[in-house]
Amino acid sequence: MEIEIGRGKKARRAYGFDEIAIVPSRRTRNPDEVDVSWKLGPYRFALPLVASPMDAVVSPDTAKQVGRLGGLAILDLEGLWTRHEDADEQLAALADLDRSEALARLRELHAAPVVPELIRDRIQEISSEPGVVVGGALTPQRVRRHYETALDAGLDVLAIRGTVVSAEHVAKPSAEGGSAEGEVLNLKQFIAEVPIPVVVGGCSSYHTGLHLMRTGAAGVLVGVGVGEGSTAHDVLGVGLPQASAIADVAGARSTHVLETGEYVQVIAAGGMRSGGDLAKAIACGADAVMLGGPLARATEAPGRGWHWTPSSAHATLPRGDRVEVGRIGSLEQVLTGPAVDGSGTTNLVGALRRSMATCGSLDLAEFNRAQIAVTG
Repeated sequence: MEIEIGRGKKARRAYGFDEIAIVPSRRTRNPDEVDVSWKLGPYRFALPLVASPMDAVVSPDTAKQVGRLGGLAILDLEGLWTRHEDADEQLAALADLDRSEALARLRELHAAPVVPELIRDRIQEISSEPGVVVGGALTPQRVRRHYETALDAGLDVLAIRGTVVSAEHVAKPSAEGGSAEGEVLNLKQFIAEVPIPVVVGGCSSYHTGLHLMRTGAAGVLVGVGVGEGSTAHDVLGVGLPQASAIADVAGARSTHVLETGEYVQVIAAGGMRSGGDLAKAIACGADAVMLGGPLARATEAPGRGWHWTPSSAHATLPRGDRVEVGRIGSLEQVLTGPAVDGSGTTNLVGALRRSMATCGSLDLAEFNRAQIAVTG
């Protein structure tokens, strides 16, 4: 239903997780029977979880732990871990600074160049853990500069991540004849050259999601300005409430399957705080979820009880804040329990299993079709 904003502009109603609920089925299951595994390229993961490429969330050590638990962790290959040999010491020092001092220090630390040798060393450190799939993230502006180093080091999954990523990026030519913003990335051409699964995003609409799927991406990240600590919505004024965004991009996935026969994974990225939010994301059509804030609360998280987005350290236009999230339990407790309290922020996967069982779903694909009700 369209809503008239004024004579020259109309809008449609969109929904966040707090405004919807999953309708229980007439049939229930035992939670132990529920299969929450998913597949990305040739890799199958026991948990439908991707740890977000944020310095406060993913370190080489936490990447290995998430992998051991059955998920996939994505290391920010342009973050502090690949700019500073002593990244963990720098993060420990940041934890003792107040908000404004820490944000200023983050910008200073990010002014250092990305070191190719550190990309290699961090990836090899993660790959030293048997059976762990190694994921790394690069921005569209720098992916061509660094992806070969990452591939040579043993990267298994590449994420091309930005606030908004499109299949077509148009840049004004500079006086020297090149792009004013660096080399323009043709995603379809680039992905065809890369021999490992590529995940791209964020996006928040049917049309952008469909365009990204047509590039050959193995997965699409859904979410713009919805993560904890992100101020992209306030700074840029763009985005879409996450429930509607996931449903839109899941619709694009159906169109893409009809067009090509290829199934692209839809990954909900951001806006989830509890097990119920994870369940709603899957019920709206996501195949997996990318978590930042909830994992930043783990005792092993390198942010030491603090959380921020990569764009918080942008030199000229920061789009994120530094948020104190505290520490509530181990990474294993946050993901698979036992729960610390009844807040829904620990044993996230257990909550997802029980929600699926309540709806009579045996796997994620069946739960994708759960009935949704509007509550707000």
